[in-house]
Amino acid sequence: MISSLKHSTLALHGPDFLRSRSPAPASTRHLPLLLPAKAVSLSKPLHIVSPEAFSTSLKKSLKYEKKQSLITCKAYEADKSEPIGQSAATKSEAARRVKIGIYFATWWALNVIFNIYNKKVLNAFPFPWLTSTLSLAAGSLIMLISWALRIAETPKTDLDFWKTLLPVAFAHTIGHVAATVSMSKVAVSFTHIIKSAEPAFSVLVSRFLLGETFPPSVYLSLVPIIGGCGLAALTELNFNMIGFMGAMISNLAFVFRNIFSKRGMKGKSVSGMNYYACLSMLSLLILTPFAIAVEGPQMWAVGFKEAVSQIGPQIIWWMAAQSVFYHLYNQVSYMSLDEISPLTFSIGNTMKRISVIVSSIIIFRTPVQPVNALGAAIAILGTFLYSQAKQ
Repeated sequence: MISSLKHSTLALHGPDFLRSRSPAPASTRHLPLLLPAKAVSLSKPLHIVSPEAFSTSLKKSLKYEKKQSLITCKAYEADKSEPIGQSAATKSEAARRVKIGIYFATWWALNVIFNIYNKKVLNAFPFPWLTSTLSLAAGSLIMLISWALRIAETPKTDLDFWKTLLPVAFAHTIGHVAATVSMSKVAVSFTHIIKSAEPAFSVLVSRFLLGETFPPSVYLSLVPIIGGCGLAALTELNFNMIGFMGAMISNLAFVFRNIFSKRGMKGKSVSGMNYYACLSMLSLLILTPFAIAVEGPQMWAVGFKEAVSQIGPQIIWWMAAQSVFYHLYNQVSYMSLDEISPLTFSIGNTMKRISVIVSSIIIFRTPVQPVNALGAAIAILGTFLYSQAKQ
């Protein structure tokens, strides 16, 4: 049954109409319906079908709208072919890469500066145990001040954290002192060439002590590392056995440091910067009594007077600079680990070593034979191949 209503203006509200299934009383049938402002206003005759038919039509309309809502809509900027959300994600990724690039550049620059000042100090003041102690002391002091002034967030640690960190600190202390002893006896470039063999120690220790296995490509990458280091050592003009052994011991100690750190520090919610700060403080407590026992204040006093007589008061600036820059470059490297994968970090460490070797040869005018340079290049290439094979 179809009826027709004709009014100059008729306002209908859907839900109110649907609720009224009984016919309107005759007294109100010809009166205009007054509904809220959001109702639809029609000036032409409205033909109304039965409520059942209207309900079916409404359901179809809702289904259509639901299908329409499944269509993905993206907003585009003017003259751009990339959605706004995707553009924001791209910008965020670009910002992250810039941040990592800044970390790497800062890490390499600080490391180069540290090695230069460290070698200058050791040439004038050949006391590697005290030099190593001052490096850890400077870093510990910097972080204590940063925590007190709330420049850096104070880490939340407990006794279990420090117990877990203890073997890591022992290995870090040995590796740090051994590397400093090596640089006090040989050229900086030679120490870093030998230290590029650290991946070989890592694979050998993991294979024979931990029972880990690696793909053949990893073992093959060790051939140029070991061969290059051997060639560089045999052709080193100023070869020194203590310097060579110091670098080798440092490699082994840092491998154990990494193993202890990976096994013991899982689940510890401490940032990279604070982790290294705690490591420095614990290493300082371990190293100080040994430094006093091996060298002692009397030897330090005599050596310092001699250094001042030869170099002047600037030896104090050199000692302060090498201590501060040692902490800063290590702190940035640990901060980088929070942002990048271990593979990227390994590649960055390889490139860092190249920059240190080249810069130290230029600054200290270290004589290098072509065969020696070839050995260094082969060893560093092997380190890069190892980082690729490990992924």
